[in-house]
Amino acid sequence: MPRHLLSIADLNADELAALLKTAERFKKTRYRGSELRGKTIAMIFEKPSLRTRTTLEVATVHLGGYAVYLDAKNVGLGERESVRDIAANLGRWVEGISARVNKHETVSSLAEHAGVPVLNALSDAHHPLQALADLLTLKENLGRLAGVRLAYVGDGNNVLASLLEAAALSGMEVTVSTPVGYEPAGELLDAAGARLVHDPLEAVREADAVYTDVWVSMGQEEESERRLHDFQGYTVTPELMNAAGAGAVFLHCLPAHYGEEVTREVAYGRQSRIFDQAENRLHTAKAVLAHYLGGLAWSG
Repeated sequence: MPRHLLSIADLNADELAALLKTAERFKKTRYRGSELRGKTIAMIFEKPSLRTRTTLEVATVHLGGYAVYLDAKNVGLGERESVRDIAANLGRWVEGISARVNKHETVSSLAEHAGVPVLNALSDAHHPLQALADLLTLKENLGRLAGVRLAYVGDGNNVLASLLEAAALSGMEVTVSTPVGYEPAGELLDAAGARLVHDPLEAVREADAVYTDVWVSMGQEEESERRLHDFQGYTVTPELMNAAGAGAVFLHCLPAHYGEEVTREVAYGRQSRIFDQAENRLHTAKAVLAHYLGGLAWSG
């Protein structure tokens, strides 16, 4: 049976550590390899992408493989053709599938029927590839993950879900601050031992890292006016970063809506690591491909 990465919860603590160790090695050596030589990855994207598409394609090339990009218009997931039939077809042609989809059920169905490894490149419920890059960035800057105090300020979305799952495996201490009604699932908070508060200032005090994401994600445009109203007071400003402390780093998965969830002063300031995160999307994607499709041992 093929192994899939649909969420961080598909990993155990040792496997998460192995992926990060491999990504660190790949980054340090600017690694080029042959793990995917002769292999082809299908990339199904229902949503636009800069970081995810580019890093997955470049990572595939760096490992000797080839990526085929399939956009929503040409594939028509569940419209032109059923997800099950698309999965069954692709599984006969390629060695792996990455999928950036609207609904998590879609990537789950692909995994059920493809017969080859499926990697979740973003769904409405999870964003595991982003969380891996985030953890690598934190480890590089803070020297560890266990005991790192991460304050997340903003929407309880797919990025936060993956961060909470990662915290449960790595020992990070997460405090979440969202408006009422935008909290992540209680079971995710409980599994991570995370704290939920509604005051951003309280959340960031003594934090090692402050993380935010857009208030209006792709597919939520009709909720824009309500969300912009509800999230007033949750902007990461220089004052909020000062409350965290001079040693805290700022993280954002990008793209950013400057002036909404974060100010330009913070995003481009000395505490920001947002472009380190973006770079690390490449190294962690390469590690995932090498382990899941390239046969690299989980011992690293």
